[in-house]
Amino acid sequence: MQEEKRHRPLTRRGRKLVTFFQLTLNGLAVGCIYGLVALGFVLIYKATELVNFAQGDLLMLGAFVAYMAVVWWGLDYWLAFLISVVTIGIFGALLDATVLRNVIGQPQFAVVMLTIGLGAMFRTFASVTWGSEIYTLPTPFGGVWQVGGVTLSHQYISIVVGTLALCGVLYAFFNHTRIGVAMQATSQNQLAAYYMGIPVKLIFSLIWAISAGTAAAAGILLAPVTLIDINMGLAVALKAFAAAVLGGFGSIPGALVGGIVIGLIELYAGATLPDGFKDTAPYIVLLIMLAVRPQGLFGTMARKKV
Repeated sequence: MQEEKRHRPLTRRGRKLVTFFQLTLNGLAVGCIYGLVALGFVLIYKATELVNFAQGDLLMLGAFVAYMAVVWWGLDYWLAFLISVVTIGIFGALLDATVLRNVIGQPQFAVVMLTIGLGAMFRTFASVTWGSEIYTLPTPFGGVWQVGGVTLSHQYISIVVGTLALCGVLYAFFNHTRIGVAMQATSQNQLAAYYMGIPVKLIFSLIWAISAGTAAAAGILLAPVTLIDINMGLAVALKAFAAAVLGGFGSIPGALVGGIVIGLIELYAGATLPDGFKDTAPYIVLLIMLAVRPQGLFGTMARKKV
């Protein structure tokens, strides 16, 4: 009797509930990736007022560096994770010091075109170095749990847990370290920070390093789900940018919340709406948000007197 009860088929309502929870878990995991990349957009914009459209390509480079460390060099996954984040972080700092610092104060169009061009260069470099094949990153998260008919993939759980851990580390860094407080001061008023003795240029490079390292971490977490190729960061960057705008461009909590909202909308739309709406639904919601609340969920309306 108990065996029959355990294997009793789910009702129609039960199947819908299981599907809802499954989509929510998957959407939450995908949204966390969007949130991490959006966080990189926001950090750079708050400090330098630059929009880095090469953020998705830094994600791609981070995934490739981790793949190289694990598969080519035979290193442990966690050591490869650390090497990739540090390497891409240093690369981001050097990128700021040598290229991007020179365009601060220039028209936004010039900055946008520069970062788009840098992204194309990174993809070309990746194509020459690793080829155009699709690669798989081995991870220690290969199992699944079954809870009430819902499949809890260790890959997706690792994405959610990794995102929460990284956000916790960044929160503690920005609020409880002298460098983090200096970064906040620089993002609020660069001139005042300079007069208070804060090395603004160094702070800019550190922010670029943190942004690039965060993108690399997102790429490593995402790699087992979508696999690794030279174009893996393009779609992610576009949706992460939409997430940053939805959350309120300039709001750090808004970046993460916006990413989760975009991820959930994408998965729900793919399961319930006709083909094609999965990729367009997040942008439709974004357009509605811009019409109703242009500053985003957590942003503040900036007013200028003329």
